[in-house]
Amino acid sequence: MMSFRSELKDFLMRGSVVDMAVGIVIGAAFGKIVTSFVNDILMPPIALISDQGQFADLKLVLRQDPVVTWNYGAFIQTIVDFVIIGTAIFLVIKAMNALKRKKEEAPAPAPAPTKEEVLLTEIRDLLKNK
Repeated sequence: MMSFRSELKDFLMRGSVVDMAVGIVIGAAFGKIVTSFVNDILMPPIALISDQGQFADLKLVLRQDPVVTWNYGAFIQTIVDFVIIGTAIFLVIKAMNALKRKKEEAPAPAPAPTKEEVLLTEIRDLLKNK
């Protein structure tokens, strides 16, 4: 019977688990890049157009005491983040699928003839020449 430690080691060292872990780390880093792009590049011009400071700070005050707000700017910014991340992931997967299709479409080289086939071909050619 395998010990818990060895089972855990076998599970964690599988290729799919390691690939998943790498994907999660890269995805988190990519998410930070997209969030920075949206917050620092995309939203300031939109906030400038709307004459409100930060776009994420846009809100509608529903009640003053205690303060209750409807933070629609943060919601819209989150939607923009999602659309950008979704589009980027779609483009990466589309490119990977295109490369995969090119590899699959490449015809396999014809197998080399066996020694018997070479010998039989030589015999046929000799008989044909006589």
